[in-house]
Amino acid sequence: MMIVPAGVKVHLALGVTDMRKGMDGLAALVQEHLRKDPFSGHLFAFRGRNASMLKVLFWDGNGLCLFTKRIDQGGFVWPRMVDPGGTIALSPAQLAMLIEGIDWRSPERVWRPAKVG
Repeated sequence: MMIVPAGVKVHLALGVTDMRKGMDGLAALVQEHLRKDPFSGHLFAFRGRNASMLKVLFWDGNGLCLFTKRIDQGGFVWPRMVDPGGTIALSPAQLAMLIEGIDWRSPERVWRPAKVG
């Protein structure tokens, strides 16, 4: 789980990304294709073609950081690409669900109390 500080935005890059890219390649992608500042302190999430790998790029104030996760079963839920080179914003809670492999678009609570007390 990633802890996202207050005021930090989470940008989900639409479409698929070449997961062979490292920090510099993803930072260039953020700057050139997404038209955002990779050194803003915001988080930028990317997914590979087969949906089993996720990379999150962020600037921590003195260097680029790259969080990578490969999920063993299932895949990371991603929206269909509507705008090439676009992004959508996620809340920190949605990012946490995404990283856990949960469908962040429509999570269901599975437990409700039956009665008070």
